[in-house]
Amino acid sequence: MIKIRRLTPTLRKKLKFPLGLLIRGKSDETMKQLGELVEREKPSRIISVGDVVSESMTKHGIFPQVMIVDNRVMREPITPVYLEADQTLHLKNPPGTLTDQAWPTIQEASRQMQRTKVVVDGEEDLLTLVAVLCAPEKSLVVYGQPYEGIVVVKVTEQTKGMVRQIVEAMEISFEKLK
Repeated sequence: MIKIRRLTPTLRKKLKFPLGLLIRGKSDETMKQLGELVEREKPSRIISVGDVVSESMTKHGIFPQVMIVDNRVMREPITPVYLEADQTLHLKNPPGTLTDQAWPTIQEASRQMQRTKVVVDGEEDLLTLVAVLCAPEKSLVVYGQPYEGIVVVKVTEQTKGMVRQIVEAMEISFEKLK
């Protein structure tokens, strides 16, 4: 049995809004702006969450230290995108949940000095929350905002506090993972 946190309907509505800076536009435009932001901010770490955003970043010369992917786009299976990494970690995380396995896996990936890909069996969307909480301050966590662009979350004590409140408001259950 493992502890699983689930989104409530209220939290689901809340998470439709970006957790950070929304950069609107198509891939080339958003990646140009992200590149400029990275140059200005000089983040301690860059973490990407999502197959499309991870692939776009690397194609545009922005190399996240941690890439969290699930080999799906909009919940549909895709051919895994090629992302060069020094190591690959795996975790199970069903859609709409955060499992106990997510925390130590993403924490380990965030601490590594080498490029790490985390492949999720299930869904990676909510792992943005875990990434923000596990990342060192001054990191950037980047994820896609469907049909709009990308969201860049600058990790600060304030953003960690906001994300912690969301995680603490999730429903907790104990289940066996398949």
